[in-house]
Amino acid sequence: MAESQAIGKRRCPLRARPPRGNAPQSWPSCLCHGLISFLGFLLLLITFPVSGWFALKIVPAYERMIVFRLGRIRTPQGPGMVLLLPFIDSFQRVDLRTRAFNVPPCKLASKDGAVLSVGADVQFRIWDPVLSVMTVKDLNMATRMTAQNAMTKALLKRPLREIQMEKLKISDQLLLEINDVTRAWGLEVDRVELAVEAVLQPPQDSPAGPSLDSTLQQLALHFLGGSMSSVAGGASPLGPADTLEMVSEAEPPAPHVGAGPTLKQPVAEGLLTALQPFLSEALVSQVGACYQFNVTLPSGTQSTYFLDLTTGQGSVGHGVPNGIPDVVVEMAEADLRALLCRELRPLGAYMSGRLKVKGDLAVAMKLEAVLRALN
Repeated sequence: MAESQAIGKRRCPLRARPPRGNAPQSWPSCLCHGLISFLGFLLLLITFPVSGWFALKIVPAYERMIVFRLGRIRTPQGPGMVLLLPFIDSFQRVDLRTRAFNVPPCKLASKDGAVLSVGADVQFRIWDPVLSVMTVKDLNMATRMTAQNAMTKALLKRPLREIQMEKLKISDQLLLEINDVTRAWGLEVDRVELAVEAVLQPPQDSPAGPSLDSTLQQLALHFLGGSMSSVAGGASPLGPADTLEMVSEAEPPAPHVGAGPTLKQPVAEGLLTALQPFLSEALVSQVGACYQFNVTLPSGTQSTYFLDLTTGQGSVGHGVPNGIPDVVVEMAEADLRALLCRELRPLGAYMSGRLKVKGDLAVAMKLEAVLRALN
């Protein structure tokens, strides 16, 4: 009720307002302004009626004309006939009718880790022509960006189920948030309609079988030398080189007996052993992309690995690829360990900046084909 009353108070009818944005003039400036305006009127009278074709403008009822005389804004003119002085007046028309635009569908991540394609339809109108001209250069673009930012912030705080069930409530909240910004521009948003185009990825906490949560988790496991079949509950036991130890943060880890590598050691050979036998021409034709993985070690150094699936049967190794990679994945070794222990969600790490993906996200998702070939 309070929100509807607040919106109702904002929808006030247009009325004549004193022009804003003009600084006080000194008496020499006022004298020059008056003299030049008088000469303009005199020139208009001398050349009348020829000058009438250029000086008289007709403003319809749904428009207002903002006139600048010698650079100083005047009271909005119209509707009806408006007289402009030649050479010293410039004008801009402002349409007061309700207009609409759509926020194009974009990929967003909800609070529970779901990835969805969401757009919106927005209807707006100008209630103050002077503010719409004086405050913003490109009013349509500024309103569009404001609506998209408000939609992104609102959906990041909600789970997928709430977004689907309470679209009307979210739309009303977006209406108020956008109006809080655009009122200072002389613009009022009348209606916002949220449109969920598609759910590209289900929530992370939904049951999805015994496999890991995402492509990045599975790739990280292979990168550290783990066996995908062992994690998925296969029959083969973990060998000395494939040991994945769950360490409690409250207790110091017990010393690892044996000569096998630990999680703190970047094992390039594990990545080569896990991926190289499964590369094929069919996989190259299916993926057709080059990936680079940058892993930051606790010492501050960075290990770089590549997976090239663009030519031949593909290749994988230590270092940077020969060409420019399509996707670059950057992560810290501690975050990699947290992904494997299910203490950190890949999408949450990506949204918080702990995991960075440079390049096309759709190309990065093609790594799923590589992981399917490993099974």
